[in-house]
Amino acid sequence: MKASTFIAEKLRFKGRIAVISIAISFLIMIVAVSVTSGFRTQLRSGVSDIFGDVQLSADGTNYLSDDSRLLTDMPYMEEIQKLDFVGKIVPAIYKAGIIKQGDLLQGVMFKGIPDGPDSLGCRLPSAIAAKLSLKEGDRITVYFAGEKVRVRKFTVKEVYDAILGGDDKLVIYASLADMQALCGWESNEASAIEIMLKGVESTPEAIDAAAQEIGSTVYFNNPQDKLAPVATSSIGRFPQIFSWLDLLDVNVLLVLGLMTAVAGFNMISGLLIALFRNISTIGILKSVGMKDRAIASAFLQMASKVVLKGMVIGNVAGLGLCLLQKATQLVKLDPENYFIAYVPVNIDIPRLLVTDAAAFALIMIMLLLPSLFISGVDPARTVKVR
Repeated sequence: MKASTFIAEKLRFKGRIAVISIAISFLIMIVAVSVTSGFRTQLRSGVSDIFGDVQLSADGTNYLSDDSRLLTDMPYMEEIQKLDFVGKIVPAIYKAGIIKQGDLLQGVMFKGIPDGPDSLGCRLPSAIAAKLSLKEGDRITVYFAGEKVRVRKFTVKEVYDAILGGDDKLVIYASLADMQALCGWESNEASAIEIMLKGVESTPEAIDAAAQEIGSTVYFNNPQDKLAPVATSSIGRFPQIFSWLDLLDVNVLLVLGLMTAVAGFNMISGLLIALFRNISTIGILKSVGMKDRAIASAFLQMASKVVLKGMVIGNVAGLGLCLLQKATQLVKLDPENYFIAYVPVNIDIPRLLVTDAAAFALIMIMLLLPSLFISGVDPARTVKVR
């Protein structure tokens, strides 16, 4: 065992406030990282569920027209599926309509998808259900505009909570086959082809790059006698959401930096107190020939145990709070301002480990400053002789 390690085990750190401060700092960091990851995961998933990460649609698509359609069995579809970053491909039909419920009218967008409710069933967003006083099992009359008005009666099979504000509050899900029958289309025809990418936290740059590559694949594999559809990324459809997430990331980085600084300065104070209390010990060690670096190493090892202790306490408390919020959704939000009705949490272990490691390293680097105090200790003045 090295002498510095042996001495570090004998030293005692009495700065309980420093431990508490470090624990609170790491708790806040764990919660901040988990909540940010939760927002990104939930909002990205919500956007993907509504319109896909990348959407193929006819140029100048008009959801009131029956002519805005694509063929789902074109040659480029097989090539798109071969791309490494492509996950699920879903054909969809969008059709604008108006719900008439008594004297109330509500404009909506119907979306037909392969796994939608069958037999003229629909999934209704809770915002519309509350406005029109609808519940599961109720029947609704819908007027679809176009070259001629079509009327259909749907049964509410499910009322779902919208993840995002805005557009998705008006999206009603139905069966793809029902919507194809409504429009008089064949089974290989759809309004759009929605492509979900692998990895729920793809960056805006990655999504845009994927849209460009998919667009190129369509262009080079599209028959010459057919107009090529347009590839649009979700970034272009929801720029405000991704801009808000970028701003949230910046805020979290500021929080991480601030909490690391708070923990570091508290440890600096604690270590300086420990150095002053052990000034005679430092003088004795120097008088017997121990180098400044070895003495500093002993005190830094002692300090590292304190930091680790506070980090473990903060991590356990932070993860506990995150798991509680994930299970109960106890803390609510205003979806008009935050796009979601509760604080989302995603416990990303690799990201949390990187955060812990980076914060620990920065705190230990900060502690090199008070360790310079050791070089100024004069054994002749500090060692007490009896």
